[in-house]
Amino acid sequence: MAYISQLTYDDAPPENQEAFRHEQAVRGKPSNMKATLLHSVPAHAAYMQWYPLWDEVKKLLGLRGAVLYAHAISTTNNCLLCSTYFRKALTDLGTSPDKFEVSAEEEPIVALGYAAANHAQPIDPKLWAQLEERFSERDLVNLVAFAGLMVATNLFNNLVQVEVDDVLTPYVPRAQVAETADVE
Repeated sequence: MAYISQLTYDDAPPENQEAFRHEQAVRGKPSNMKATLLHSVPAHAAYMQWYPLWDEVKKLLGLRGAVLYAHAISTTNNCLLCSTYFRKALTDLGTSPDKFEVSAEEEPIVALGYAAANHAQPIDPKLWAQLEERFSERDLVNLVAFAGLMVATNLFNNLVQVEVDDVLTPYVPRAQVAETADVE
């Protein structure tokens, strides 16, 4: 159960209602995470900077590469909500989230995702050299900054225990479904 409730439009103060309207206009109905973040307009605005970086990452890596990158970060951080979101994205791309192969071109970016999520460790110099061969410094800044926002998103969801959105429930890993059933 989430530690912080999801704010509804009707229960929100006027300045938060404006943020709700903006969110609805730009991205549709607020997800569980966004409805939680909307308790604070500045917090919501900060986390929504994920989207411009996501667009940059997709330009650099293509959609599949971007999804694999974000999935690597989210699964390493054990963020059920975000990893489930990216499991759905993999499925939508025709890729099994439980059994997929990473191409030689995708390997360094997935390794960067794992390294970014395990931020207590420096990135292996060999990995960094591979990334420098392929990406400009601007690109690397975007990739690492995106990883930071992805980790922050994972942290928020994990600490607050934001519930997985209903639309994502079919994509929750089987092991997680079994654990949840055991707890209840």
